[in-house]
Amino acid sequence: MAPDRTNARQAGSPGGLESLRHATFAVLWTATVVGNTGSFMRDVASSWLVTDLSPSPAMVALIQTAATLPIFLLAIPAGVLTDILDRRRFLIFAQVWLLLVSAALMLLAATKSMTIGYLVALTFLGGIGTALAMPAWQAIVPELVPRESLRGAVTLNSLGVNISRAIGPAVGGLLLVSLGTAAAFGAGVGSSLLVTAALFWWRRPQAAPNDLDEQFLSAFRAGLRYTRTSRELHVVILRAAVFFLFASCVWALLPLVARQMLGGTAGFYGLLLGAVGAGAIAGAFTLPALRRRLDSDQLLLAASLCAAIVLVCLALAPPRWLAVLLLLALGAGWITALTTLSGVAQAILPNWVRGRGLAVYLMVFNGAMALGSFGWGLVAQTIGVPLALFVGGVGLAIAGLAFHRIRLPSGEADLEPSNHWPEPLLAMPVANDRGPVMVQIEYQVTVEQQATFLQVLRRLSAARRRDGAYLWGVSEDAADPERLVEWFLVESWAEHMRQHHRVSKADADLQREALAFHRGPSPPVVKHLIAAQP
Repeated sequence: MAPDRTNARQAGSPGGLESLRHATFAVLWTATVVGNTGSFMRDVASSWLVTDLSPSPAMVALIQTAATLPIFLLAIPAGVLTDILDRRRFLIFAQVWLLLVSAALMLLAATKSMTIGYLVALTFLGGIGTALAMPAWQAIVPELVPRESLRGAVTLNSLGVNISRAIGPAVGGLLLVSLGTAAAFGAGVGSSLLVTAALFWWRRPQAAPNDLDEQFLSAFRAGLRYTRTSRELHVVILRAAVFFLFASCVWALLPLVARQMLGGTAGFYGLLLGAVGAGAIAGAFTLPALRRRLDSDQLLLAASLCAAIVLVCLALAPPRWLAVLLLLALGAGWITALTTLSGVAQAILPNWVRGRGLAVYLMVFNGAMALGSFGWGLVAQTIGVPLALFVGGVGLAIAGLAFHRIRLPSGEADLEPSNHWPEPLLAMPVANDRGPVMVQIEYQVTVEQQATFLQVLRRLSAARRRDGAYLWGVSEDAADPERLVEWFLVESWAEHMRQHHRVSKADADLQREALAFHRGPSPPVVKHLIAAQP
């Protein structure tokens, strides 16, 4: 059945400002806006400083790669930690890490000891802190607002980032000109202190410990199983990878556009980045109205074409005033793509695996940015910055049109736990680490209905695998053709008991659809077989 696009538009229509009515969300959102402003001031200082230390396009692009590569490498482990640790404490640790990195950059700049090596290494360490924090920041949003406000909160989060992008680079450019790079790096120290204080203020409810709490390795495997079997997440990841691989061209080469092609200063570079942020702010306020008219796929296509036009126009070395207007348009397209993809990713992930699923999305996003940035730097070094921008713009337009037919999921399924599975009947207690466990469900289905029934079970198999099964199948009784046995294997008894709490209400609806074919005793016989111990 095709996704209901009308419902998807309606779900995304409420304005994100409604989320600020929730006090904890409002405090953390405000702190992160100020914190991200300081981070952008630090980033603009790094991006400009590298053009002083080396004129090579590859070295300039390497800073962007150093910032995003750790997120590609560490996003999944960070997502696992997000799901199994206290998210508030984990975020505090990441903010302290970023504070120390900013302090080191400030001291090196103040003592005029900065080198390319130090700058790349500290940018990489800063990327590690960001990699640790990003899945957790995204995963806490559903804890701070009700479900009906979720898409608005995701949009508001992106709006906050772009408010910071509008203010931070412009102020950072002024600090660079007036007080030097040490002051811009110092702003990163102050911003991390503020965010840390807000996290200490937040009183997150403590989850009651239980013997089913996941350990790192089992949580890692469960996250990989989920992402490997979730087709909806695959579609989001593919669309994100294609867009950001080409769109990274502008971020990798923008310092060179500002300095070499347009002859600007650090202040003008900050103005260009500020224009991106201002355009994103304007775009965020128009998104609710656009969502009422366009579905997610149409919004992403419009964002791709907008960014492609900007890249091609920048390749022509336009006047500075026109470059500022172009980057305003880029900001609107950028936030449209970012909030569309992030909103869909949030909507299709259940809470138990949200951190890990978002980590995979962020890994692909930042991996595409890192690979694209370095690749576009090499392309620019080979064929020149203008031609590289032109190739990137044309490639983005072609890719946007080509992948438009791969439809994004609507994200309307109810993923709250259904908790409708009965507790297994046990002759004696079973140790949590025993396994593997084979679960068998016996159905009686008429021969005439079996083809349709098996199609429903095939759809149900994806849910079994996402929630913990590593093998699944259906067998027919040779002595009774109407007796079909669905079976699946789970690695341990503890993992199967977690599976009981992971089954969503949407999956429960699908199970009821399968049970409608059952003609035997109600409910069907369910058996739990555990690997025998010597």
